[in-house]
Amino acid sequence: MSQKVNIFDTTLRDGEQVPGCKLNTTEKIELALAIEQLGVDVIEAGFPISSPGDFFSVQEIAKIITRATVCGLSRAVKKDIEIAAEALKHAKMPRIHTGIGTSDYHIKGKFNSTREDILERAVQCVKWAKNFVDDVEFYAEDAGRTDNEYLARVVEAVIKAGATVINIPDTTGYCLPSQYGAKIAFLKNNVPNIDKAILSCHCHNDLGLATANSIEGVINGARQIECTINGLGERAGNTSLEEVVMIIQQHKDLGFYTNIQSQQLNPISRLVSDTMRMPVQPNKAIVGANAFSHSSGIHQDGFLKSAITYEIINPKDVGADISKIVLTARSGRSALAYRLKNLGYECTRNDIDALYEKFLQIADQKKEVGDDDLHAMAKQHQSIVA
Repeated sequence: MSQKVNIFDTTLRDGEQVPGCKLNTTEKIELALAIEQLGVDVIEAGFPISSPGDFFSVQEIAKIITRATVCGLSRAVKKDIEIAAEALKHAKMPRIHTGIGTSDYHIKGKFNSTREDILERAVQCVKWAKNFVDDVEFYAEDAGRTDNEYLARVVEAVIKAGATVINIPDTTGYCLPSQYGAKIAFLKNNVPNIDKAILSCHCHNDLGLATANSIEGVINGARQIECTINGLGERAGNTSLEEVVMIIQQHKDLGFYTNIQSQQLNPISRLVSDTMRMPVQPNKAIVGANAFSHSSGIHQDGFLKSAITYEIINPKDVGADISKIVLTARSGRSALAYRLKNLGYECTRNDIDALYEKFLQIADQKKEVGDDDLHAMAKQHQSIVA
């Protein structure tokens, strides 16, 4: 039987950390409602202690979200946790997300501390959070570069202290999929009380591996993926929600499912892009403008004969427009005939042969041959034939 993978959306927290993507409360509320409608399990609404505005945004989101858990981020600091709890007090299903860096890079370079001290602080922050909410998620920042034996000790201790979800972030996007998957498997096999918590993947995209790492994490035992719409996030971004959701949906043999309404992926991508003033690259998987566009003649010919030859996803399944046949100098006769037919011209093979030479002349001069060009070509040909 398929097992559920929870989708934890951090567009409003990690996604908002992108320069230029700061949201006001009204914008955050609008996006939070859309994200809830998408079907996510957890909405990380913000970092309440970071500013009065963010505290207010988290507070207002907590009041209106009814079907998803509302989460607030904190450091392993008592005041952070108290402020997060205050912001979340109206939430139907509140979660405090607290934690501390566990790699030696963080322990020595950031905290000037020791492994034993960090372990004690990890346990303490979970206990503080547990005073306010039942659902406490602990993050081991830079877990991707943390020694596995030590990480297992920390995970065991914070679960014993009451953590319900354990976030294993590849904070710097450093891990290879095999390394990240092995880390999750190590924790599953070596932490005695691991069955009392959900393991979560939080992967960054510095090496372009965030999606692959998250999927490998799930294959090895994680049951939550932390992600953002359009892959927004610190530096090179976070795991892309639309990518992991569609990988799970397309590869049913993996044995997983999510509650995401995939037909809303393109509409919410556009909403996030517009609201956060961050364009989506055209070749972005699932939601890019070119995700369902075909311009190579070989591809176009195959696609027109049978869509599945070059499309593994039906555009309608992700709320995208219909597939596009884009005419360029690389296009062939079948694509030209298809586009002309869509414009109302019934052309014979001889007509297409004659028009194709003219088409190539135009295509070599322009990046794309548009409908106006096709109308002009077809009308000129008709007048000559007549």
